[in-house]
Amino acid sequence: MQTNISLEEAQETLLSLAKPTEIEESVRLEESVGRVLSRVIKAPYQLPPFSKSPLDGYALRAEDIEQATPEEPAIIKVIEEIHAGYVAKSEVVAGTTVKLMTGSPMPKGADIVIKYEDIERTADVIRVFQPLKKDSNVIFAGEDVAIDEVIANSGDIVTPALVGALAAVGIAMVPVYKKVDIAILSTGDELVEPSEALPAGKIYNSNLHSLRAACATLATNPIMMGTVDDNKEKIVNKLLAALEISDIVITTGGVSVGDYDLVPDAIVEIDAGIIFKGVKLKPGSPIIVAKKQDKFIIALSGNAAAATVTFQLMAIPLIKKLMGLKEYFAPTTKAILMSDFKKKSPQRRFLRGVFQIEYTGNSVTLAGSQSNGALKSMIGCNALIDIPAGTEPLVKGQVVSVILTGEL
Repeated sequence: MQTNISLEEAQETLLSLAKPTEIEESVRLEESVGRVLSRVIKAPYQLPPFSKSPLDGYALRAEDIEQATPEEPAIIKVIEEIHAGYVAKSEVVAGTTVKLMTGSPMPKGADIVIKYEDIERTADVIRVFQPLKKDSNVIFAGEDVAIDEVIANSGDIVTPALVGALAAVGIAMVPVYKKVDIAILSTGDELVEPSEALPAGKIYNSNLHSLRAACATLATNPIMMGTVDDNKEKIVNKLLAALEISDIVITTGGVSVGDYDLVPDAIVEIDAGIIFKGVKLKPGSPIIVAKKQDKFIIALSGNAAAATVTFQLMAIPLIKKLMGLKEYFAPTTKAILMSDFKKKSPQRRFLRGVFQIEYTGNSVTLAGSQSNGALKSMIGCNALIDIPAGTEPLVKGQVVSVILTGEL
């Protein structure tokens, strides 16, 4: 067991023990967004499936208007009109044209489309006043996607844009990896559910719900295991039940060194091997990570901000690897600090911040109180400011390192 290790050591150790799920399933297209592809996806059809018009106009032959001028326009006869979704019955031959709408299939024999506004029409005849090069205003079959072209690879996340592409080539069932099952458990006699009345001396359990929500945004399967009292036997039973139905168990509370911090003893009691205990960071240093067979236990601090920060830094990379993703870590960048932070940082510290991209450059502002238990500062927080150990107080205007954890 390693103790009091660096964040990078903890992440590397944990990820080295994790293997992506090999279990896959097929889900309906409308249920696939956010899931991770388990196979390479190739297009069974070309896109577009036929050559078509990108605008409302007239399809004709380029050679029929080669000599057209404003003084001597080409005279072309309209032989048919079609709408998108219908195919022309007539073939375009010398001196003829078919009126069509945006997206309509190109009629046989036509090789250009001329805009409505570029012609004059009288009855069933149009006048064209200038030539167009062959293939002008034509979108060709397979121009976007060819048959058997790779659309996406195994390990890619299904995005709304990919859903659209899959739908466009007729894919209704999507092969994805099984969702990661994550059991979430809180410990503490002081915790009460938000639906209950709040007795004196008690607090509402926010960690259980915020972590469930965070897991849900990752397209995992969060399982609420509720709250267990500060009783080692009850914690042991709850951990064993959680391990039966999950790939990862996340606990909050009871990991420090107080008389009622019983999670470490409970982990030992169930014969789970502790991988490391304690990470050199603030907030959230008392984290414990253990493994029982192929299941992981991540025990976080009960302080709200500490639990959330360490979840982002430790649990999310593990979850992403188990999901089958190729990239585990949030992107990092530099930004100009827009707030003072008056405390020294004898150990590595992560401050909650609001990151913005501005015309003058990247900026980050402190999100509010930086105490371990502060929850309000997580609202709107989309970045963690990474402060090295031994850093003096920070002043507005200096450049800091930032981990991007949320929407910009």
